[in-house]
Amino acid sequence: MSTHGSYSMRSKASFENETKATGKESGGGSGGKSGKVMSSNSKENLFICFLVTLWYSSNIGVILLNKYLLSNYGFKFPIFLTMCHMSACAVLSYVSIVFFKMVPQQTIKSRSQFMKIATLSLVFCASVVGGNISLRYLAVSFNQAVGATTPFFTAVFAYLATLKREAWVTYGALVPVVAGVVIASGGEPGFHLFGFIMCLSATAARAFKSVLQGILLSSEGEKLNSMNLLLYMSPIAVLVLLPAALIMEPNVIDVTITLGKDHKFMWLLLLLNSITAYSANLTNFLVTKHTSALTLQVLGNAKGAVAVVISILLFRNPVTFVGMAGYTITVMGVVAYGETKRRFR
Repeated sequence: MSTHGSYSMRSKASFENETKATGKESGGGSGGKSGKVMSSNSKENLFICFLVTLWYSSNIGVILLNKYLLSNYGFKFPIFLTMCHMSACAVLSYVSIVFFKMVPQQTIKSRSQFMKIATLSLVFCASVVGGNISLRYLAVSFNQAVGATTPFFTAVFAYLATLKREAWVTYGALVPVVAGVVIASGGEPGFHLFGFIMCLSATAARAFKSVLQGILLSSEGEKLNSMNLLLYMSPIAVLVLLPAALIMEPNVIDVTITLGKDHKFMWLLLLLNSITAYSANLTNFLVTKHTSALTLQVLGNAKGAVAVVISILLFRNPVTFVGMAGYTITVMGVVAYGETKRRFR
């Protein structure tokens, strides 16, 4: 149960106690207790607002920094960039869990569980690398439009894996999700086929990971919260990505050192980008913990729209009415899909 949920239960109990005590206490005493509850509630709401702001800043920030480094800065090494992200996630996850005790540390209990985590890590790597590669060729606005189709791929993989059908209305809501991206693709001035394929592959891999995670780590003894899962997946990802970067991006070290000499903020940008990538994971976990699933879904949909607007303002990439209409249809489809899932589950 989330902190927000348990707090609501406590405030309700306090209110009931105060109601019972009205015959014994003066109105001033009851009002004082009520004031304390309202004060605590205000602090909780302020804390949630702060978390959501940090979540938006981290998620949108890492996308924009990735785009800037890969497209505008001359750092054309998406695999190495992903390795930097995973390195930061490995170190900062260890520090936050082991030293700061942000969440209880969960241990790997068997070789089977380790192999499942390693499998998830590989899929996770594929999704992040694919997304970063696509940013070299696509505008952030179009990248976000394609990424919004995650629910479609999740529904497809969930059905293929479990053969469990959703209500027909739920599948019907996925039609505008796909149709919107088709429309947006036709109206995208900077459409790039390879970038589109990589973005679509990354979106599918992200959906596949969530379905796979639900299957592989389904038993109570093997379930890990997202922060502990990141703690164990990140080092495995680094071990996979480092040789991949050296083989597939052979001049990465020389070019990175040269860029570091020519641009004094290069190393700072790379460090900030990597820390922001971890912050996006951490704040996602905290927002999930302190809000409801419905609130998280609404905030997630709005976050994509905010990222699109900011990217257009920053990078000045051309957009068309058809492209924006397609993206709007996709987002509306995602909202409808989430609502039907909630009602017909």
